[in-house]
Amino acid sequence: MRLEYFQMLDRFVEVKADERWIRTESKVPMESPVFEGHFPGYPLMPGVLLIENMAQTCGWLVSAITGFTGLPVLAGVKEAKVRGAVFPGMELSTEGKIIHDGSGFAIADGKIKSGTTAIADARLTYRIIPYPSPEFQNTMVTWARQLDFPLDDFRKVDSKS
Repeated sequence: MRLEYFQMLDRFVEVKADERWIRTESKVPMESPVFEGHFPGYPLMPGVLLIENMAQTCGWLVSAITGFTGLPVLAGVKEAKVRGAVFPGMELSTEGKIIHDGSGFAIADGKIKSGTTAIADARLTYRIIPYPSPEFQNTMVTWARQLDFPLDDFRKVDSKS
């Protein structure tokens, strides 16, 4: 996890295409410029970054089940709840489930735990927009491969990718 770069996910643990479900893991860094201001002497992960963690987890799943045909951009967050504090060094497990995709939108439910402790949950809405260029689309597919995202479990991605 690299908070200052908004790289929230360390690894994909399970991806079940047929169930439209995903689980990722992340370890909160011991030090980050984010903690210098939130809060000095009492480092606490901001709730907005917990939402971003869920958004990235579910966004990767949206990309895969739509065959990387468009970029899922976070468009709405509903019923978000932060249920527990997150401190440096904690390990997070994030789950996501796509509950709708179609008409250029996708909706997912996300939740974060640390061990058995509930940390946060939210309903996330994505607008799927065209990739700005074929090169950007290829970059996303390449990035997925570098993160060992199981592309073969999903719809066939363009063979040029």
